[in-house]
Amino acid sequence: MTSRKMQQLSVLTMSTLAFTVCFMVWMIFAVIGIPIKEQLGLNETQFGILAAMPVLTGSLIRLPLGMMTDRFGGRPVFFGIMMSTVLPIYLIGQATEYWQLLVAGLFVGIAGGSFSVGIAYCARWFEKQNQGFAMGVFGAGNAGAALTKLLAPSIVVAYGWTMVPTVFAVMMLVTALAFFVFTYSDPAHRVSSTVTVAQQLRALKDPNVWKICQYYSIVFGGYVALALWMTKYYVQEYGFDLTSAAFLAACFSLPGGVLRALGGWFSDKFGAHKVTWWVLWVCWICLFILSYPQTEFTVKTVTGPQTYEIHLNEYVFTALLFVVGVAMAVGKASVFKYISDDYPKNIGVISGIVGLAGGLGGFLLPIMFGALVDLTGVRSSCFMLLYGVVWVSLIWMYWTEVRDADLVRGRPARVGADNLE
Repeated sequence: MTSRKMQQLSVLTMSTLAFTVCFMVWMIFAVIGIPIKEQLGLNETQFGILAAMPVLTGSLIRLPLGMMTDRFGGRPVFFGIMMSTVLPIYLIGQATEYWQLLVAGLFVGIAGGSFSVGIAYCARWFEKQNQGFAMGVFGAGNAGAALTKLLAPSIVVAYGWTMVPTVFAVMMLVTALAFFVFTYSDPAHRVSSTVTVAQQLRALKDPNVWKICQYYSIVFGGYVALALWMTKYYVQEYGFDLTSAAFLAACFSLPGGVLRALGGWFSDKFGAHKVTWWVLWVCWICLFILSYPQTEFTVKTVTGPQTYEIHLNEYVFTALLFVVGVAMAVGKASVFKYISDDYPKNIGVISGIVGLAGGLGGFLLPIMFGALVDLTGVRSSCFMLLYGVVWVSLIWMYWTEVRDADLVRGRPARVGADNLE
């Protein structure tokens, strides 16, 4: 008889591994989309749509999958997700037309729905005081975005982009079988069968849920969008080849996934409010600097015109992007700490709603990035957009949480993370 502790460890380990592979697949167009763009002659907006297509399905399916997890348990739902994507992944490599890639991307996107399943599945195996850490460890599977950037370019260079989907399909099949063998089910984790779908969906009327959705659309949606966009950004803005560009982009994706466990620990120790507040501030400052475009201007001086350049070199740019990745990793965990604290009986459905919002952010933002580049010709416009979104969220958080905390204490409101103690 396997001990409870071993079951917890096995469930968390295999779920994290499975989510990592699912996220690798979800981000597949971040790398192979670049040679596809050249082969099919796509513009920036079309590339954004292609890259984001799997994110759309993965977002829309998160809510029903979260509800299914509450009703049937995480193990069978998670296994079903992985098996259902094996064939669509393989078919990406057989596609020759743009529309075929879009359709295949929609079906592959089902893998992205694994988050709302796995987060609820893992959380229920742990005590409340350790749920933040457990969800953070599981969420570290976001590092799959970085693994795609490290693995896929080598395959593209050696065998062409069409080999990547074949390798990923085999990887998904093997992982699904291993997950089924080494995980467990606990009937006590299921929501009572007397709970109807309508009762589960009552959470949509809770304004606090929508506020959590807003936060997650930044820390997760922004992360997904940048993970999809940065490889191409390095190629076009700094002139790197595909392999080098993908490696540098991984400097954002890797901490954005791996350090999520650290965010879970911070959230358990300091609380979701305080951690999320500081995450948004760090992102806002870095995005402000990243937003500044490559600039050249001429000044008339007494000795004649003098031309100056202002730009971020690749080293400063990568360092700032790394900080944003770390902040978003911590924020993804802190936002989900809200859920385990406030909705312990409905983690599946609430995580599905919040994951849906975050995923939609990850779907819409790359398309908007591409449209902004097509309209303005300024590549850093993607950071300008995110800067504005984070600023709106900071204002919302101040008026609904920080200011209220000050008023409860009976003193004038003032900005500061210490207000959220």
